[in-house]
Formats: sequence, C-alpha cells, structure tokens
Amino acid sequence: MESLHNIAMWSGPRNLSTAMMYSFAQRSDTRVVDEPFYASYLAKTGIQHAMYQAIIDDGKVNPDDVISDCTASTSDGKPVFYQKHMTKHMIPGIDRDWIDQVTNVFLIRDPRRVIVSYHAKQEKPDLSDIGVKEQVELFDRVCQKTGNAPIVINSADILKRPKLMLTLLCQSIGLEFQESMLSWQAGPKSYDGIWAPHWYKSVWKSTGFSESISKEPVLPEELKSLAETAQDYYQKLTIHALSPQ
Repeated sequence: MESLHNIAMWSGPRNLSTAMMYSFAQRSDTRVVDEPFYASYLAKTGIQHAMYQAIIDDGKVNPDDVISDCTASTSDGKPVFYQKHMTKHMIPGIDRDWIDQVTNVFLIRDPRRVIVSYHAKQEKPDLSDIGVKEQVELFDRVCQKTGNAPIVINSADILKRPKLMLTLLCQSIGLEFQESMLSWQAGPKSYDGIWAPHWYKSVWKSTGFSESISKEPVLPEELKSLAETAQDYYQKLTIHALSPQ
C-alpha cells in the first residue's frame, strides 16, 4: 500500500476548477474527486441549488465521512489524490483541522469573470456564492498553521501558458509534470459530480486549456458593488500567485 499525496485545490465556482480537475485526472499516478463536500453543504444550509435533492441523495451528507476520505493515508494503486474543493463548502460547523493534513493549493480568478459566468447559471450571486472571502480565510489559516504561504495559482496564467504554469505548480507540490495533463477527451467524465449536466456543458466541449482570454467582462449594474468587494479579497491572494516569469 502506497502512502497518498493528498492535494486539496481550493477555488470558487467558475474558476477553471473543473478543467484543472480534468487535467490532473489525465496523470498516470492520480485519482480525482469532484467537490466531495457539496452534498453536506447543501444538506446543512438548505440552499436550493440546481439539482439540490439529487446532489444530496448521491453524496455524503456527514462531513466527517468526507473528511475521512480526504485525509486517507493509503492507496491501492494511484499515489496522488487530487481533490477539487469549493471554499464556500467549508461552512461553520465543519471541522477544518483536516486541512492541516493535506497539500493546499489556491486557484484564483478575476472576480469579475467569476461573477459574470456564475450569473449566467444562477442569477444574482452574492459574496458567499463566489467563495473568494472564504478562500482568503482558508489561505490565512494555512499561513498561520504552517508559517508559510501556501501555493496560489491564477487561472489567467494557466490559460495563457498552460504547460509552463502546470510545470511550476507540479514542482511546487512535489510532483513531476506529465505531458498528458495538457489535454483530455471532450464530453462527460466518469468522475464528474452528478451536478455536471447543469454546470459543465461548456467544459465538456473542451479538450484542453484555451490560451485565448475573452474580452473584458461586462457586469450588470447591480453586480458592480459585489465585484468591487470581491476584488479586495482577490488582490490579497494575487500577490502570492506563482509567477510565470
């Protein structure tokens, strides 16, 4: 039995997080899991997301069970365990001590782009929906516990220079970069969460990271204040991001 290298990738929604999960799933040494706390988050908050009941029925609603999975110490085959996490799922009442047992990475994205993308799927998001405040809270917690800033990577840099940024990321977390991480087959994946039909239709069309960056996002007037507040949190993390230079 090999000892697992457990990697928790923390992001908000619409952050390139699913594409990153697809990328790591292409590695020969890695298995992945898609938002394992989602069912628990919905069950505890009662928030009526799309496919609310199906997600609860399909997932684990006891966060202690999820924590046990995320902190597993052995593997039957693949020694790397990549976990796609939404920061907003770490609500009060869920023990966070388990985070100290895994390698934490923070995937960030310009909140304006996040808000525009999220708004297209679920109207009128608020700060708790996009998860950037919780991202800073978790980042600060890791800093306090370890005395060092954890790894931060910006999705914009990945889109511009995927091979370079994935190589830097792998080096930073003790892995060898594998060329297979740069592409995947289009369509649904066996490891997608049950919510994928609602959220993943765009990424299902992809076969890799697009190097093109879309034009400046146009925010509805009623969401501009949210973007300004979120930007303050985002800026606290950008200064720690891996540099492509």
